[in-house]
Amino acid sequence: MARRHDPERRQRIIDAAIRVVRDKGLAGLTHRTVAAEADVPLGSTTYHFATLDELIVAALRQSNECFAKAAADRGGLSDPDTDLAAELAALLGEWLSGERAGVELEYELYLAALRRPALRPVAAEWADDLAERLAPRTDPVTVRALIALLDGICLQVLLTGTSYDEEYAREALRRVIPTGP
Repeated sequence: MARRHDPERRQRIIDAAIRVVRDKGLAGLTHRTVAAEADVPLGSTTYHFATLDELIVAALRQSNECFAKAAADRGGLSDPDTDLAAELAALLGEWLSGERAGVELEYELYLAALRRPALRPVAAEWADDLAERLAPRTDPVTVRALIALLDGICLQVLLTGTSYDEEYAREALRRVIPTGP
């Protein structure tokens, strides 16, 4: 039997893993459930991702790209003439206004790094990317404080089921950003 050429198979497996985690949680993620969701042979999942951690890393990295793209699209983050607190609050609002299941999925994958050390470097990528974007605007300690605050606000919105309050976020962010020399 001739081998079927399927250059998109790896990506379909990652997309399927994301859907499985979204629908069944991380506990429902197995090579078998992903293979069924992707409609590929079980051997394909283990060929492309020898371990579940490798598959979760790929899914988390793809999820991180959503936030990174939103941050990159906001030109005001690098513009020294824009209100940094307002830009960050708007970025967070934009991200949280998307599909809630997608944001919850990203956090589930992100928090999986607590128990899976192999995921920690990729879990930190979104914060590192944002820190790099914010570095020209403020000092490194403030950058990390802003990222921690954004992360905390996201978690509160997700865990409490409350609506995102952009005005509150903007005010909280302003309190962290130094106002001058």
